[in-house]
Amino acid sequence: MRRALFSLVFASLFAVAADPANNSAEFRKEFLDKFQRTGLSTTPGDAMMLRILIEARGAKRGIEVGAASGYGAINMGIGFERTGGRLTSVEIDPRRAEVTRQNLAKVGLEETCSVVTGDALKVLPALEGEFDFIFIDAAKPDYLKYLKAVEAKLRKGSVVVADNVIVSARAMADYLEYVQNSPDYETVIIRSSMEKNDGMAVSYKLK
Repeated sequence: MRRALFSLVFASLFAVAADPANNSAEFRKEFLDKFQRTGLSTTPGDAMMLRILIEARGAKRGIEVGAASGYGAINMGIGFERTGGRLTSVEIDPRRAEVTRQNLAKVGLEETCSVVTGDALKVLPALEGEFDFIFIDAAKPDYLKYLKAVEAKLRKGSVVVADNVIVSARAMADYLEYVQNSPDYETVIIRSSMEKNDGMAVSYKLK
């Protein structure tokens, strides 16, 4: 009897976890509205901008460098789900990486988004295939190193987005100098959210 009751409870819990309603636009919006963001999280305005850039580009293979707890990954994941693409999030902190995985699963995006735990400077060169979207939001002095680690795998027409480029401009001066002056990129600095009084550099790969 006890075993039967346990099986019934387990089956009920699994049914809730697998409920397609958890993948609905309404559920996801409510989940994001109530998301416990931290100082490391992407702001709602910036996250929506990322989603729109992915959808407008029709991006199929994306990379996120620095996942925090997954707020940005969820928003980007929704975009990649709509384009039929996939996102790989790279997070150096094992605890944050696991939280990101759990949050992605809660909104039914575990098939669209994968989380790799490790140092991006080691992970990025090992990624296989080509990519057409990358969002960089990790150690600011290493932005150019992150880009260089994956640049050869970025297709012509790829979109490269770097966060915190106003507040942390000095720390990433070499990155900004590169994407703003290289003949391989067109770059604009945008403020899609004033929550942190910061901005993002959006670059289009010409070659």
